[in-house]
Amino acid sequence: MFQIFKKKENAKIVIASPVKGTAVGLDKVNDPTFSECMLGKGVAIIPKEGKIYAPADGEIGLMFDTLHAVSMTTKEGVELLIHVGLDTVKLKGEGFTGHVATGDEVKKGDLLLTVDLEAVKAAGYETITPVVVCNTDDYEAVEASNLSEVEQGDEVISITIK
Repeated sequence: MFQIFKKKENAKIVIASPVKGTAVGLDKVNDPTFSECMLGKGVAIIPKEGKIYAPADGEIGLMFDTLHAVSMTTKEGVELLIHVGLDTVKLKGEGFTGHVATGDEVKKGDLLLTVDLEAVKAAGYETITPVVVCNTDDYEAVEASNLSEVEQGDEVISITIK
């Protein structure tokens, strides 16, 4: 009779890869902000293509003016940061094209931004792309679920609801 009040056991939220590439643990990111999970837990993708897509349905919280990063909140309330490359803010948007704006509603697979990976590398920056759950503490667990070659849309983060 009171089944509706029982907590869903092992309820999960899945976050997809925003880009085709190789998924690695955040500990492989050459920046302590990410490697020490200061912003939250997640995964990093070494991109093979320069198209970054929405990893879930949700709303764009902020498309940075420099286009090197985008934050979004999924429909389940997961706060994500997708940060393309390391120190790429210094490029001031060169090599990046935004396809969404702050406040836009997006569906999983919508194109968020494009980046000229070769131009980023030629400028001396790494292209590794951390995908971080900024509200990690709101969940029972946030785990990288697929550390291998991934296609855009493949599961890379598994979140267990408290």
